[in-house]
Amino acid sequence: MSEQETLLVSGASGHLGTLVLQSLLKTKDLKIIATTRDPSKLKDFADRGVEVRKADFSDASSLDGAFKGATRLLLISTDAVGARTAQHTNAINAAKKAGVKHIIYTSVPNPDRSLALVAKEHTETEVALEASGLTYTILRNNLYTDYLEPSYQQALKSGLLFGARKGSPVAYVTRHDCAEAAAKALSSSDSFNAIYDVAGPESVSLNDLAAIFSRASGKTIKAVDVPYADFLGGLIGAGLDKNLAEVLATFEKAIAQGTLVSTGKATTSVQQFFNR
Repeated sequence: MSEQETLLVSGASGHLGTLVLQSLLKTKDLKIIATTRDPSKLKDFADRGVEVRKADFSDASSLDGAFKGATRLLLISTDAVGARTAQHTNAINAAKKAGVKHIIYTSVPNPDRSLALVAKEHTETEVALEASGLTYTILRNNLYTDYLEPSYQQALKSGLLFGARKGSPVAYVTRHDCAEAAAKALSSSDSFNAIYDVAGPESVSLNDLAAIFSRASGKTIKAVDVPYADFLGGLIGAGLDKNLAEVLATFEKAIAQGTLVSTGKATTSVQQFFNR
């Protein structure tokens, strides 16, 4: 990589962004900018030489200064479901204006046909990237293994693991492995357009998950595959906001349609994650 490259990590105070920064800092002498809505959350990284800047993707005027001098940008998709397309488009436009040459974007597998509610905004962002004229790397991250933790804890209490997957499996990938892939893409010298699926080493069904949970806990966990409406109702009945419940439940639709099956090069299995 050229010495002149300056790497920018957006959303750097989030779970994924923090892990990316930790990975980048393993390499000496990288020029790193980290943006966040609250710079105080990144004080530890600032103390380690990362240039921390304030940026809010909802405020396009805040991005000109935030992106100044960056040549490669990791655009981590925001958590503002419903506003992501506008936010991401602001970031892409600001990056182009600031002279960024290459954007790495975190998307989802098969966004153009996935039934997950979040997929539409990922598709729209990918289209905006293609139209920007900048070169890009799209990292289509599978479902995080980390997100299974609440299901694991609930299964330990009830002995049951619920899903609405119609038997289809998922190539779960840890957030850490996604961060390593993102850091590698950001710090590389690649300047061509590319799309990669970032996924775990195996596809895991609901029955497989129940067996993994059983082995990890020493308790007997049974998988229960229910109709989608029942699964959604269960989330709402457990106290989740209806909108959030729908976002989460539609991932079950995406799983059932087979859009999250393909395995990848990430090395951490679900069993290894829960044996930690």
